Amino acid sequence: MEGAERKVFLINIGLAAYIALTSLLVYWFPRSVSAFLLFQASLLMIYYAPIARTAKLVFSAAVLIVLMPFLGAIEGYYLEVAIQIGIFVALALGLNIVVGFVGLLNLGFVAFYAIGAYLWAIFGSPQANAFIAGGHFPLAAGWFFAFLAGGIALGAITGVLLGLPVLRLRGDYLAIVTLGFAEVVRALVNNLDKPVNLTNGPRGITPIQRPPLFFQPLLDAIGMHREPAALYPIYFYFLVLALVLAVIFVTRRLEDSPIGRAWKAIREDEIAAIAMGVPVVRMKLLAFAVGASFAAGVGVLFAAKQGFVNPESFTFMESIGVLAMVILGGMGSIPGAILGATIVTILNLQLLKGLSLWLNALRQSGEMLVIPFLGSFDLSQIPAQFEPAKYERMVFGLILILMMIFRPQGFLPPSQGSAALTRKGGQPAKPAAGK
Repeated sequence: MEGAERKVFLINIGLAAYIALTSLLVYWFPRSVSAFLLFQASLLMIYYAPIARTAKLVFSAAVLIVLMPFLGAIEGYYLEVAIQIGIFVALALGLNIVVGFVGLLNLGFVAFYAIGAYLWAIFGSPQANAFIAGGHFPLAAGWFFAFLAGGIALGAITGVLLGLPVLRLRGDYLAIVTLGFAEVVRALVNNLDKPVNLTNGPRGITPIQRPPLFFQPLLDAIGMHREPAALYPIYFYFLVLALVLAVIFVTRRLEDSPIGRAWKAIREDEIAAIAMGVPVVRMKLLAFAVGASFAAGVGVLFAAKQGFVNPESFTFMESIGVLAMVILGGMGSIPGAILGATIVTILNLQLLKGLSLWLNALRQSGEMLVIPFLGSFDLSQIPAQFEPAKYERMVFGLILILMMIFRPQGFLPPSQGSAALTRKGGQPAKPAAGK
């Protein structure tokens, strides 16, 4: 075995051992944040490992299709976290097109998420009977997939409608307009319960139909009957996984296409892009449409999974959270957006919540904590205001400040080589004077 082949072989063995070990850690230590982070880090290692693409696909399939559902079936909490990560990964990838590829600051991205969610919530529940005569609602569960496609189309249309009046705006002005758009959408869903009850206002909409379990008759036929409540978590996991993979595929194809290069040219220097013949108006509208379609599609899936939506699920802080994911990971980087969404979601769902539960347990224990030279402290007197979950936005702020100081490009910035223009012979072009 030659040296290069031996190295690849050892890397494959090391990856397999790491995946197996971290899977056992997750199995042995349920709800362990560290174990789950180590397990998810295997996907990052697979992505960057210098091995064949076929091997990467095999390892990724083992983690995402086999091990994650297996561990989730043992501890349902892991599956819930994985679903939430998938939802925010798709949102971050959609926003990354507008913010990272084109350089347009969009603070109203959550509006498209709300549009998709309410589209299915209204027609997939009895809510539509309030303004459509006949009492034929909710629609059958099979309509979910038609509304998923319809939500993607509606998101693209609303993205274009938002893009048309703001094409001449840049920077802070664009951010203010998109923020206003998000607040308008939230105000509409909050107040369209009169004079005609379209959205049921602040009370929200429930119950919302879930997609059909088309494989349940097959399970019953082979003697593996399961209740729908036990099947839906795994079912939604695979639906979210399929949606995320589709979003990654589309984003990757766009990034490597003339459209992606045009987006990056606009981001770097819009005036130079216009001079080089880039259709700036069309490219900006396309970016708005693609990003919004991703968000609306995820919104349809979110409404079906939750079974309930209300305006509080689509606040301005949700947009800030998705933007923080993109910035932390690295604007313009697909792996960065995935990593940023994973970090922020785990920070919210596991780390901060776990610290809060630990502090509550200490408070309820009533024990005394003895610190040398400082004396003893009654743990039951720990103020409730110390709960980390209450400081979620402050933690985000501190993380972003530290990132801007020490690593402004993000954890996984886009590779500079892929964006460089090349001359004949494959040599990178020389930078322009003054750059």
